[in-house]
Amino acid sequence: MSIPRKITVETDGASRGNPGLAGAGIIIKDEHGRRLETIQKFLGVTTNNQAEYKALIEGLRAAKRHAPDEVTVQMDSELVVKQMTGKYRVRHPEMLPLYLEAMELVSEFGKVDFVHVLREKNPGADQVANMAIDSRMVRGRGAISDG
Repeated sequence: MSIPRKITVETDGASRGNPGLAGAGIIIKDEHGRRLETIQKFLGVTTNNQAEYKALIEGLRAAKRHAPDEVTVQMDSELVVKQMTGKYRVRHPEMLPLYLEAMELVSEFGKVDFVHVLREKNPGADQVANMAIDSRMVRGRGAISDG
């Protein structure tokens, strides 16, 4: 009999402007709090809520690589947590495909819990998301010109 494997997926989506340049930050930790993986991804121009969902989706995809029995998702987006737990309905048509993709990924795990944490309690994922935006801006390909 194998020991159940639990991981925590910390995610954050950041957008500079709404919509604006956006990035996703994901940190995956084992049951002892050790960092297994850190992912930063530039998302282009998107809204903050879309960035939050995209970070969640990237985090769930990455979590599959670790073959966990249980996943705890921690994020500072109260909206996304409440939508994923069924407390809020998804009303915005641009959010629905992201929600459905996230729900499909959730269905591939044995157990997934969503935990809303205050932004101050999610500094690692926030920092990684902002690094994704900064890295693109430093290379000059993410800048928005006024025309």
